Amino acid sequence: MARTFDPVTLRLFIAVCEERNIARAAEREAIVASAVSKRIAAIEREIGTPLLLRGRRGIEPTAAGETLLRQARDVLGVMERMRSELDEFSLGVHGSVRVLASVSVLAEQLPDDIAAFLAQYRSVRVSLDERTSPEIVRSVREGSADIGVLWDLADLAGLHVQRYRSDHLCVALPPGHPLAARPRLAFADTFGHASIGVAPGGLMEALLRRQAALAGQERVPRIQVSSLDAACRIVAAGLGLAVLPREATAPHAQASGLVLVPLDEPWAVRRFAICSRAPALLSASARRLAEHLARRAAD
Repeated sequence: MARTFDPVTLRLFIAVCEERNIARAAEREAIVASAVSKRIAAIEREIGTPLLLRGRRGIEPTAAGETLLRQARDVLGVMERMRSELDEFSLGVHGSVRVLASVSVLAEQLPDDIAAFLAQYRSVRVSLDERTSPEIVRSVREGSADIGVLWDLADLAGLHVQRYRSDHLCVALPPGHPLAARPRLAFADTFGHASIGVAPGGLMEALLRRQAALAGQERVPRIQVSSLDAACRIVAAGLGLAVLPREATAPHAQASGLVLVPLDEPWAVRRFAICSRAPALLSASARRLAEHLARRAAD
């Protein structure tokens, strides 16, 4: 068994499952297709059950194959992190942590919180990248990222979750807008006014569409943009209003002269979460960083 489940075989099995074709998997891994088939057949003989089936969409893993696929990704992820962390020692870096975060989290206090961690642990290297919530969850589950920080509305089942910070949704308006003088706004107050959508397909737009549907309305933004900065510029031009996180939007609003009116809805408070795999699977540096972020949020 120990000889069969080597890293090369696991990598080849993952490639076949992802490509759904042995020839394409072999080309991707720079090996002949017969060698791929031989290695997978050896695993099947050893465990006594088929791992792959040919279906209408190509090769698909069986139930046993799905289990092996998940475990293989875990094993290779751990090995890659081990190799990366050991390589860092030659550069004088004692540990590295990969963090993925959603755009709103990055626009708020996460960079400052990580900077405070690095000031305390100067020999640790932290990489920080922006991703969508589904990408963050998938990367953390597969082990290609150590920590994810995102809105807790995402599907975090099976992950270790700690509370982080929160923010508050508001309505961004140009000064002359009919709603700009209101002290607070209900979401229904925005119906009938041109609106700007941010990050189509993201959790925020999904939430707003759902809340509009519950009120018997269809949300059809006049313009769709991918960033808070772009949304603020378009609102400042008088092309519509936008529902945005107040904390992340405030610097842009001040520069553009926008009015931010609090959104008076029970769902207008967004709570963020720190997610990871089980702490036992994390490096010491990753565990320290996750604990540090949770402490900073609780202070």
